[in-house]
Amino acid sequence: MRRCLCCLVLLLTPVIGRFAASSDSQLGTPPRGLKPLTAPADNPLTAEKVELGKQLYFDKRLSRDDTISCASCHDPKKGWSNGEAFATGVRGQVGGRSAPTIMNAAYSELQFWDGRALALEGQALGPIQNPIEMDMSLDEVVAKLNKIDGYRAAFRKVFNTDVTSDGIAKAIASFERTVLSGDAPYDRFKAGDKSALSESAQRGMKVFFGKGQCSSCHTGHTFTDLSFHNIGVGQEKEKPDLGRYEVTKVLGDKGGFKTATLRDISRSAPYMHDGRFKTLAEVVDYYDKGGFNNPQLDEGIFALKLTTQEKADLVAFLTEGLTSASYPDIAPPKLP
Repeated sequence: MRRCLCCLVLLLTPVIGRFAASSDSQLGTPPRGLKPLTAPADNPLTAEKVELGKQLYFDKRLSRDDTISCASCHDPKKGWSNGEAFATGVRGQVGGRSAPTIMNAAYSELQFWDGRALALEGQALGPIQNPIEMDMSLDEVVAKLNKIDGYRAAFRKVFNTDVTSDGIAKAIASFERTVLSGDAPYDRFKAGDKSALSESAQRGMKVFFGKGQCSSCHTGHTFTDLSFHNIGVGQEKEKPDLGRYEVTKVLGDKGGFKTATLRDISRSAPYMHDGRFKTLAEVVDYYDKGGFNNPQLDEGIFALKLTTQEKADLVAFLTEGLTSASYPDIAPPKLP
């Protein structure tokens, strides 16, 4: 490993130690295949808070020109991403990274591609303040929402205050904790339903957990180790995006980006932090060739030498096996 001990301690700190189980058992029950849902002790899940967070999530008035909402870049119809290589904000400004899906983000302690924010509460206010995305200061967005009677009444009911930035963060985070993807054919297959996966997907599953070594990083119930790896993407550029290094300043983190979840991955194309691959077949080909060599390339990246059939079977597993029929296609709510 190329990371210092303090970074490893941060990455491996159990969520259980910092988070308390949700006090609402119904909201805290995840789909099959996922572990019990937890929430911060100071932000327990409640139905009213989730509903408020959903309204804020879909409301374009959180942006300066009323054109961008959280859902603009993290759209339920597009795998809770945006279907484009990069995220686009106010005045048509285009960012430098793709919009990662928020599905199952509730289980991740570090947020964004580079892990710069702690938990969903730490992530929620970032896009609002980003000049490329929503371009609002916290004082401005709080004043703007406080002028809307419906929001002011909802905040008083949920938080016993007028609109505050802390309340905005907690409400949006609470809603995002309900965006869960599980109960895929893979989960039913593991539970004993041997008809849940086709023969091709079953062969692909063996490649995934075997020769392809995909599960060395895409592991656990959310199919991500929640860590950061340099797989070579973008490192061929003269001035590459340094990813996690910009946060930690640790040499081994140069070019490292967060391992994406693979649940419902077929819905959230294009792929990688720069959206360079349009299909999962392209992604598999990239890994098969061993990525792009650079000084900080992860030691787990090397030529796999998969056959054409193995590649096709692997894609079948990723699409057929990990695509859920109970996908959270949440409709926008009525706004205040």
